Amino acid sequence: MIKTLVNAWKIADIRKKLLFTAFIILVFRIGSVIPVPFLNITDDIVSGDKANSILTYLSMMTGSAFNYGTVFAMSITPYINASIIMQLLAVAIPALERMQKEGEEGRKKIASITRFVTVVLGLLQSLAYYFYLRANNYLLMDADGAAFTGFDAVFQAVVIIAVLTAGTAVIMWLGEQITLSGIGNGISIILFAGIVSRFPTLIRQLFQYINTGHMIYKILVPVVIVCFLLMIAYIVFMDNSERRLPITYAKRVVGRKQMGGQNTHMPIKVNMSGVLPVIFASSILSLPGTVQMFIKNQPAEDTFWGKFFDAFQGDSWWYAGMYFLLIIFFAYFYSTIQYNPIEMANNLRKNNGAIPGIRPGRPTSDYILKVLSRLTLIGALMLSVIALFPIVYSLICNQALEDIGGMTISLGGTSLIIMCGVALETVKQLESQMMMRHYKGFLD
Repeated sequence: MIKTLVNAWKIADIRKKLLFTAFIILVFRIGSVIPVPFLNITDDIVSGDKANSILTYLSMMTGSAFNYGTVFAMSITPYINASIIMQLLAVAIPALERMQKEGEEGRKKIASITRFVTVVLGLLQSLAYYFYLRANNYLLMDADGAAFTGFDAVFQAVVIIAVLTAGTAVIMWLGEQITLSGIGNGISIILFAGIVSRFPTLIRQLFQYINTGHMIYKILVPVVIVCFLLMIAYIVFMDNSERRLPITYAKRVVGRKQMGGQNTHMPIKVNMSGVLPVIFASSILSLPGTVQMFIKNQPAEDTFWGKFFDAFQGDSWWYAGMYFLLIIFFAYFYSTIQYNPIEMANNLRKNNGAIPGIRPGRPTSDYILKVLSRLTLIGALMLSVIALFPIVYSLICNQALEDIGGMTISLGGTSLIIMCGVALETVKQLESQMMMRHYKGFLD
């Protein structure tokens, strides 16, 4: 990876793209620390009893900008949600499916619709965020220490919601500029920058554990660092793993030329759904914790609702078990809507291709479906290991070190998967751009 970046920097055209991308990231980080007018947030709003809610997920995706009510507090999450919604609707709505198959013009139309949906979702999310801030007294008060009323309150609400929504639109535009004039994958780069910005907080947290004076922390902190390095290597291995189905094309004579007769393969990635199952699962499990925040009279721990909400806290084994099952469920769900074995088998038959030992048609689609099912299970289990490790590790440490405060890891497996995936994809983009320019040193 380092060699690829060094070689890319030597090419003037790619160097300009790298500098432009770095400038956009700088603008994004500056916007992530500019506070929204009329807000008075002096501490981390996602802490304590709010530590396991959808707010935690938003804080992770925004690089902690959500915690302090900054201009880019909504970050890129509305665009990600809009993209996922469009992918799901393309399966259910034939008009969108046809639009996807229209080539470049169809993709432009879908991109325009996605932008509109992003702004709408950003507006709704900003509205919900405003009501949350108002309920928790994070809004600026008047000179007498009371909340604004009448026209002043309406003006305050309009300004806060408008600034947050505009921040969403600006981030979407910044991501598109990286895609057009930078190194590509603009949205992913913005998300990557937000997650990486949380590293100083993680490092400070690890040093705080060491400075407590307990010898056990001086052993566990290096163990955590080694485990994270091993997880990164594991994610890279998982991302590059694939199953190659052998394909044989029949020979045919066209005029005086003989065509076909070649052997190739159909690559199917083991982790075909990426990080989406983890994102979906964490979003679903965070909803009960979010609802609990808005309940004024909290239920007692020994009541049904008290036990119900406790089961969805990140420090419970019930949460880890449900997390594991939901990851597997969403992995199968996403692979089902992304891959159509019948269509894949028909495309092979139209091109005179076949899998050795498998008859064309229904037997081929059944074989591809069986392979997809097994790979989906393997990929889901591999994702579960990464997503559950920080949770299980924290549970074990908190139970074993209950007398001295336990140990909690603030960086989740979702963040690591996104970071490694974006880094690998960016390196591939740079390599492809260098190959297009026939860079000699690249293949040395």
